[in-house]
Amino acid sequence: MSTITPGRIAVLVVLAAGAAGAWWFVKRPAAEAEFRLYGNVDFRQVSLPFNGNDRIKEILVEEGASVRQGQVLARLDSDRLKAQVDQAQAAVAAQRSVVERLRNGSRAEEVAQARANLASAKAEATNARGQYQRRRVLADRAAGSQQDLDSAEAAAAVADAKVEVSQRALELTIAGPRREDIAQAEAQLNGNIAQLALIQRQFADTELASPIDGIVRSRLMEPGEMASPTRPVFSLAQIRPKWVRTYVPETRLGQVRSGMRVHVSSDSFPGQRFEGWIGFISPVAEFTPKTVQTEDLRTSLVYEVRAFVEDPDDQLRLGMPATVRLTANGGTASNEAAQRPAVPARQP
Repeated sequence: MSTITPGRIAVLVVLAAGAAGAWWFVKRPAAEAEFRLYGNVDFRQVSLPFNGNDRIKEILVEEGASVRQGQVLARLDSDRLKAQVDQAQAAVAAQRSVVERLRNGSRAEEVAQARANLASAKAEATNARGQYQRRRVLADRAAGSQQDLDSAEAAAAVADAKVEVSQRALELTIAGPRREDIAQAEAQLNGNIAQLALIQRQFADTELASPIDGIVRSRLMEPGEMASPTRPVFSLAQIRPKWVRTYVPETRLGQVRSGMRVHVSSDSFPGQRFEGWIGFISPVAEFTPKTVQTEDLRTSLVYEVRAFVEDPDDQLRLGMPATVRLTANGGTASNEAAQRPAVPARQP
């Protein structure tokens, strides 16, 4: 019987260790190189009401329609507001003419008229003073009554006063409008312009335009109904960006980083892979929600993660279950879409 020497024992130990290492390398769990997260497709939704109160005149799109930013989706009855716009425009035009007249001052014809009035008043005053002098001579000779003398004196005084009035009127005409009057007219014009802008804004609000590129999810009101800012007419789904809302266990948190490239798949499209990247990692831990699909069903601390998805053909739908595949040495997104700012806060 051969004896097992210590050297042979050492060789056997080395061979056994090597075999165990090779077996582990081949049979190691796939999760060491890749792990999966499970969640649902999510994107933003917009409830779209009118910004005014009136009866709906037209609904221009149906549910499921694709709409572009700025596209008109519905209109209110605008006949009353159109009349108010016309009225406000007329008020602005009238007040602008007043301001322009005051800024231009007196015309040459008005100055000439004031000079003519002054000359006429001076002529009347000269005539009145002559009448008074004649009456006074007759009174000194006892050939005229005291009453006629008094009347002539009063007429001369009135004529002199008219000369003074005409002189002041000429000076005011030459000086033109007061600065205070011009400022008041300009202020009134600015008020009319502001009122016109307000009514024009209300008139523009009779058209309901889409604020985003998206899909009409729900048509909530119909023509003839009374619209208000508190009653949405449409519910829109924003088609970009889309993301998978998922949760990563605390033990895996160190393997996930913002901007990390991922692959997203869905049972609805077997064999198809959507490119994506990690865009948001929650800074706050939470207990596993009941709706989360995880391989480990026990309650544990997890962090919400949003994996943004490139879906140019708009195949993914809201709430669709999806699988996010990450690799421990996954690269970082470098294309333009991946450089979008991460979502700053969790949204419902």
